[in-house]
Amino acid sequence: MSPLSRRAVLQASGAAALLGTAARTASAQESAQEATQQPVITRRIPRTGEEVPAIGLGTFMTFDKKPGAPRDHLREVLHRFHTGGGRVVDTSPLYGLSEVTVGDFGNGLDLFIADKAWATGEYLGDDSQVRRQFEQSLTRVWRTQIDVMQVHSLVNADAILPVLRTWKREGRIRYLGVTHHDPAYLPFLERYVRDGDLDFVQVSYSIRNRAAEQRLLPLAADKGTAVLVNMPLEKARLHHLLRNQQLPGFAAEIGATSWAQFFLKWVIGHPAVTCALPATTNPDHVVDNLGALRGPLPDQRLRDRMVRHLEAVPGFADLLTTPWYPGKTFDGLVRL
Repeated sequence: MSPLSRRAVLQASGAAALLGTAARTASAQESAQEATQQPVITRRIPRTGEEVPAIGLGTFMTFDKKPGAPRDHLREVLHRFHTGGGRVVDTSPLYGLSEVTVGDFGNGLDLFIADKAWATGEYLGDDSQVRRQFEQSLTRVWRTQIDVMQVHSLVNADAILPVLRTWKREGRIRYLGVTHHDPAYLPFLERYVRDGDLDFVQVSYSIRNRAAEQRLLPLAADKGTAVLVNMPLEKARLHHLLRNQQLPGFAAEIGATSWAQFFLKWVIGHPAVTCALPATTNPDHVVDNLGALRGPLPDQRLRDRMVRHLEAVPGFADLLTTPWYPGKTFDGLVRL
């Protein structure tokens, strides 16, 4: 082959490679665009029929920043969350300055705010502290009305729920609920759902922590109680465990292109779940999480297969005994 013809071949090969790369890039962009054009998965709040997106945003640790600390990345998290179709944001006065961050960056956005009351007063039955705390929360999140007010971790619930009922009648809150993150408290959550008038219950639930599906989730469905899910990603423990593992091929059946979408689609695949609340400080990660908000969800057959796949991963069985947020540090007011 002459130098000229060899050069021609190389040039042609290079051009083909560039065209191939461009085609793949265009295909990926088209796929991403098609995904964002799919309708957002919403769930109805049983007691009113109001619809909310099935993926929300938690703020524990992640939105807690000391005064003067850099926060622009959190502004971008909330911006991308909102523009990507998210609405439900969960926070609490117990989360350091997270309420402040939500209020500062969420002002003017159409957000569905789920806040909490963590108050005991000077003695059980004293509701003065929760009243002061509520006024502070309204100021921090820049609201005159809270969408969902929850008794945080059932603290003094019997004294606080009557106050929440009054606020609901007065229009200061729209819905009332209770929360806990510890599976040991599931029987207590079940009692309040079964015997009370709760609009919402918030519970920990993930592909590894499935205890809530035994009684609480079916009970909530029967009683018409909406379900918020905390710790759907097990506070980064699931990602840490699977960091060197590839997605199984069957993840394509539900359009999951990342482990976050795999885990979150499993959670909201349960028909009793209203909204899952993953938390992040990374704008790219919130976009990834919102990928679970579109496309097909797994049916029970596929959800079972997803569980079986992870049960074969070394360390999955012991995941709940490992520390939260492996490899991560936070510099807010709250300390674990």
